Amino acid sequence: MSSGDTNSPSHPGLESLATAVVVLDDDLTVRYFNPAAENLFALSAKNIVGHSLEKAFGDASEIMAALDYASEHNCSYTQHELTLHVHDGAKVDLSCTVTPAEGTPPGNFLIEFNVRNQQLRIAREERLLDQSQRNRELIRNLAHEIKNPLGALRGAAQLLDRELDRAELHEYTQVIIEEADRLRSLLDRLLTPSRLPQIVRFNVHEILERVHNLLLAEFPIGLSIKRDYDTSLPMLSGDREQIIQALLNIARNAAQAMQGKGEIILRTRAARQITLVKKLHKLAILIQIVDDGPGVLEHIKDQIFFPLVTGRDDGSGLGLTLAQAFISQHHGTIELESQPGCTSFSVLLPIGADDSDVAVRNNVAEQGKVLAQAGKRA
Repeated sequence: MSSGDTNSPSHPGLESLATAVVVLDDDLTVRYFNPAAENLFALSAKNIVGHSLEKAFGDASEIMAALDYASEHNCSYTQHELTLHVHDGAKVDLSCTVTPAEGTPPGNFLIEFNVRNQQLRIAREERLLDQSQRNRELIRNLAHEIKNPLGALRGAAQLLDRELDRAELHEYTQVIIEEADRLRSLLDRLLTPSRLPQIVRFNVHEILERVHNLLLAEFPIGLSIKRDYDTSLPMLSGDREQIIQALLNIARNAAQAMQGKGEIILRTRAARQITLVKKLHKLAILIQIVDDGPGVLEHIKDQIFFPLVTGRDDGSGLGLTLAQAFISQHHGTIELESQPGCTSFSVLLPIGADDSDVAVRNNVAEQGKVLAQAGKRA
């Protein structure tokens, strides 16, 4: 293949992979560059196919060494620690596996690149999903065991209340009854994630405006909320009430951590070619809730979504657990980055295959109406 030949062969099986794949000719000319590779290296396949390996990656000495080993031993070889400069100058930490490509002329190679922090994220997602499922089953069992004696306790308190002659003693039975009701409500909330989602189509900015209004009603003094919305986003399909509750729990957690005084940013963006729970999605919606509070305590960062884990003395440790359960039901993820002065919860929700580019364009006008109404209320 001569330099500048951009007729890339078709590899349908590689198009949908979440990992970046590059196919080289026997003279180490790039023959194929899949969409994930375009996204990772910020390069278009049209501009790189037909050119040398060095044009794509600059200093390719470590890749060349892996190619030499795979060629000499006629086997796959994995370079676990590799740093490459992408097109915009940023560094990417990778691992790469070089394989002599079967079914192609001798000397051809297939290189698969994996982002190391992406691998860690996928492993973390798997651990969180497994932990979430075990937590949910544990909570359901505990809730069922507690609800029966709790009902008996409340009933006994009601009977006792009717028999008391002294008015001042009714205060104590009312405390028992009210606390029993509160605990029952808490148990019902723990059992709620087992409910199947009620799927509808909704506007992500409409529900964020709902969260915005509820937060300001709860924290009317000292809390500032900034909106940074991408109005080109399509409609989401899912359980509208569950998504509202999940985002409200995250935002309320931020406001409580700041004691109602500080700034929260509600941000939306499109995320493309995203792998969520081992599945590649062409498009997802990224929702970020960022606050300038004190940050999450270091010793609970890795357990922040576990039940009963909280950094506040008056916290229940259930809000983020429920948020993760709701988002997981929608095949999404929540990521936390926190340091003093900046805590960011990033929620990724996949867009269904029926949400086409036409739907994106048609939704811009509706999103604009939501923002215009928000501006009038602000």
